[in-house]
Amino acid sequence: MLIDEAVALLQRAIPHGPGVWADLGAGTGTFTQALGQLLSPGSRIYAVDRDRKAVAALKRLVPKTRVDIVPVLADLTSAFSLPGEPRGGWDGLLLANALHFVPETEVVLTSLVRRVRVAGRVVVVEYDRRDASRWVPHPITPDRLLALAAAAGLSTPVITARRRSSFGGELYVAAADRVR
Repeated sequence: MLIDEAVALLQRAIPHGPGVWADLGAGTGTFTQALGQLLSPGSRIYAVDRDRKAVAALKRLVPKTRVDIVPVLADLTSAFSLPGEPRGGWDGLLLANALHFVPETEVVLTSLVRRVRVAGRVVVVEYDRRDASRWVPHPITPDRLLALAAAAGLSTPVITARRRSSFGGELYVAAADRVR
């Protein structure tokens, strides 16, 4: 996916303005860069991935962006810390094509949502209409996301965009806010 396509997908889900966000499972940074284009200058994005090569690619992005990108080597399914993490929580959390790799999705999502400030935004990019495979081992349909969001203390997710995937199925973007 090109960065402009990622921006178009995320555009309606991301509140405009400055903020501190975590992009977990950031990979090499396509959605990190898209998020950086949608947030105001002065924002910070913690771009977290467990793959050393992906984090090295994220580090190469840092001088090219108008927001502060902080690459971090960590696994979103385990406890991790972020340098200079705000005490009141993140303003937002982006999980783009990351949750479908997590077997204990409800436990992990609930734990991550606790790090978002109350009223902060959680944005999920996932596949709909796709069977389990090695690339999407734990599919998260919109119906499943409803249950996961309720358990994690989020408002009812709203689908803000859809797009056919060249890998099969359809991508959707859903946004919800932390309510407790």
